[in-house]
Amino acid sequence: MGVLSEEMKRVVREQRLGYVATVGKDGAPYVSPKGSLTVLDDDTLAFADVESPHTVLNLSEDPRTEINVVDPFIRKGYRFRGRGKILRTGTQYWNVLEMYHAEGADVRRIRSVVIVELESATPLVSPVYILGAPEEEIRSLWEEYHTKRKARTLIDLVPPRDF
Repeated sequence: MGVLSEEMKRVVREQRLGYVATVGKDGAPYVSPKGSLTVLDDDTLAFADVESPHTVLNLSEDPRTEINVVDPFIRKGYRFRGRGKILRTGTQYWNVLEMYHAEGADVRRIRSVVIVELESATPLVSPVYILGAPEEEIRSLWEEYHTKRKARTLIDLVPPRDF
């Protein structure tokens, strides 16, 4: 059995946005959002290097990585740990490029493909669930928040004069 459950694969494929953490030469953590995150198989994630020079450099020097994917409405997701491998040629590279092309991506912008061979995957759950609220209520609250946020005008952003 692989590292990824069907639920984990679903969340990655639906969200597409993952936050990739790498370790820099200076030992500091670096986090970068990747909007091309996808599932290759039960043990492997991938993302395209479109404008990821620091991520690719860090992974070339230290392949350890962690990727977080969270559904912003339900405040749940997964933490994936593994080792990144940068591909610029070869069968696997071309297969991943073809997959992105089939999904409508402009593959001309892809400089390389990063394959992450997973070692572990664990759930990420917001502390809001400690209060016992059901997932549907949390989703409703965040959908309402985003709906109201979009409806704000410039007047809403100006503090009153007596502030």
